[in-house]
Amino acid sequence: MKGNLNRSVRFASLAAAGLVLSLAIGAYARPKAASKDIVDTAVAAGSFKTLAAALQAAGLVDTLKGKGPFTVFAPTDEAFAKLPAGTVEDLLKPENKAKLATILTYHVVLGKVLADQVTKMNSAKTINGESLAISINGGTVMVDNAKVVKTDILCSNGVIHVIDSVVLPK
Repeated sequence: MKGNLNRSVRFASLAAAGLVLSLAIGAYARPKAASKDIVDTAVAAGSFKTLAAALQAAGLVDTLKGKGPFTVFAPTDEAFAKLPAGTVEDLLKPENKAKLATILTYHVVLGKVLADQVTKMNSAKTINGESLAISINGGTVMVDNAKVVKTDILCSNGVIHVIDSVVLPK
């Protein structure tokens, strides 16, 4: 009887340990639901200050805080810095709001397109009506002339893929 009791206690202990372990692994294995929208996620990252200012100047903040889903190919502050001197300042002027909106909406695709889907595409229609060219060059995903440097930043209303250059519509 004592042997059966010890076996039962050991079995119960192993079962409990297995349950705790599976719950712990499950918590890490499943991606957490994103609680921030695209704009709040970009602002919180700290490397998209220029993009955030441009979205504000173009009147697109409410759009990208909307339901979506959206896929944003987001240029970093360093990407904006690659533009010719004075370009960003000029685009942020109120009289250039429409031009800025055209450029920014060229970075946005309707729908949630994750990295594994992007790699199977050769183009993606943007919300400004034009299409981004997508290619893979030496294992690097390119969106027009920009390298995708980070993928699948999940947001409550879509996904962000970080790019190293500002892409310009034709």
